[in-house]
Amino acid sequence: MKRHFLTIICMLIATTLLAQQPKVYMTKDISPEGLVRIYEALGVKAKGRVAVKISTGEPGGHNFLQPSLIGKLVKEVNGTIVECNTAYGGKRASFEQHWQTVRDHGFLDIAKVDLMDEEGEFEIPVKDTTHIKSDIVGSHLQNYDFMINLAHFKGHTMGGFGGVIKNQSIGVASANGKANIHTAGAAQKTNRMWAVRTNQDAFLESMAAAAQAVHDYFKQRGDIIYINVMNNLSVDCDCDSHPHDPEMKDIGILASTDPVALDQACIDLVFNYPSKEGDNAAALIERINSRHGVHTVEQAEKIGLGSRKYELVKIK
Repeated sequence: MKRHFLTIICMLIATTLLAQQPKVYMTKDISPEGLVRIYEALGVKAKGRVAVKISTGEPGGHNFLQPSLIGKLVKEVNGTIVECNTAYGGKRASFEQHWQTVRDHGFLDIAKVDLMDEEGEFEIPVKDTTHIKSDIVGSHLQNYDFMINLAHFKGHTMGGFGGVIKNQSIGVASANGKANIHTAGAAQKTNRMWAVRTNQDAFLESMAAAAQAVHDYFKQRGDIIYINVMNNLSVDCDCDSHPHDPEMKDIGILASTDPVALDQACIDLVFNYPSKEGDNAAALIERINSRHGVHTVEQAEKIGLGSRKYELVKIK
C-alpha cells in the first residue's frame, strides 16, 4: 500500500514538472500552410505593429527562407519584414546593396520591408553585463509592438548553429551592434569588428545577453514569439554567399514562446537524427560541437532567458 502511494506521488510530481515545462510545437509540414498552423498552435495572436524578423540572405546563397514559404504567414499577421545591415562586408553591408538584395530575393513582392538601422541606432539594456553593457539595435525597432522571430535553423561558421537566439541577437543588432556582440563588447569602444580577438565562449555568451535584451524589450511593449524552420540544413549560415550543400534532409518547423527551449529542441533533433548514407547529420553535429555552440543555450538558460527542458508537441 505504501509503495503504491509513493508511486502515485512520483507520478503526480512528474506530471506537474512536465506541465511546467515550456511547450515546443512541431510539424513536419514545411509549407506556407504548415507555417501558419504552427503559428496558430502557439495561441499568441500577433497584434499591433508586427515585425517579422528574418534573414534576407547573402546574394549567391540559396538556403534562406523563401518568400513563397513565409508570405502567407506575413500577410496573415499584416507584418513588416525587418532586418539590419551586416558588419562583415558582403553585399548587405551598405543600404543600397541591401535593398537590391531584398528586391532580388523577392521579399518586396510579399510584404513591406524595413532595414531597421537605416536611420540610426539606439541602445537597449541587457541584464547580463558580463561582456556587453548594452545591445545596440536599429532605431526602427521602436516602431513595433510585436515580433515574430522567424529563423532558419542551420549551421554557422562562428556560432556553430543559427536559430532564434542568433536571429534576435546578431540579427536585430545594427552593424555596430553586431560588431559589439562578436567582440564581446570590445568593439563598442573600438568599432573595429575584426581587429579584436575574442574568446569563443565570450562571443556566445554575448549573443545570449543580446537575445535576452530583445526578448525583454518586446515583453514590455507587446509580445514576441519564436519559430525555427529546419530545412536546407547546411553547415553554413545564410550570411554565406557560397554555403555548403546540406548533407541531411529537412526535418520540419518548430515554434515556442521560449527561445531557449526552441533552439534546444532543434539541437536535440539534429544530435539524435537517424543518419544514413546520403542523409547524414554528422557534418552539422561537428560544426556545432567544434564551435562549442551548445554553450549559447546553456548561457541563455543560466541568465534566465528560458529553459533547456521542454515538452515536444507534434501537430499534424
